Amino acid sequence: MMCEQCQERPAAVHLKNVVNGKSTEVHLCEVCAQDKGEAFMNDDGAFSFNHLLAGLLNVSPVMKQNQPTQNRRETVECSGCQMTFDQFLKIGKFGCPKCYESFRDQLPPILKRLHSGNTVHQGKLPERQGGTIHMKRKVSDLRVELKSLIEQEEFEQAATIRDQIRSLEKEIDGERGGADES
Repeated sequence: MMCEQCQERPAAVHLKNVVNGKSTEVHLCEVCAQDKGEAFMNDDGAFSFNHLLAGLLNVSPVMKQNQPTQNRRETVECSGCQMTFDQFLKIGKFGCPKCYESFRDQLPPILKRLHSGNTVHQGKLPERQGGTIHMKRKVSDLRVELKSLIEQEEFEQAATIRDQIRSLEKEIDGERGGADES
């Protein structure tokens, strides 16, 4: 594929932008990409995925809602490497393992944006082999819901959830017992 701008060199940078369901793609050679947006290039002129990612993180509307001022971001600093959150946004990667703990409060909006709204990894389980695990997850989710209902003093709904939990736990114990006997 040839560069869309100069039509002389092969396209090396492919950018896709989706806004409100409409997708636009741009295919540029390294020279035209550098001319178009030096923000995506390293100091040596090579394309940098880290700079692209940092640019995406910097313009996040979610970040702007949760972090209204530039000063608030700069005050958060990693206790291990002294990297500020602003530096992380510019570079696109952490300086040390302690950065995860130091920037814990700022990460959810970024993760939601990068992972289509998800902040918790649930993993995938095969339907046939993951039956017990699915039931355990359901029990865990129901216990959280039960706790919330009790705090809200919704005792009738809480009793229904409690009965569902008991039923699922009996089913899980039945599957374990059946597996042990074979």
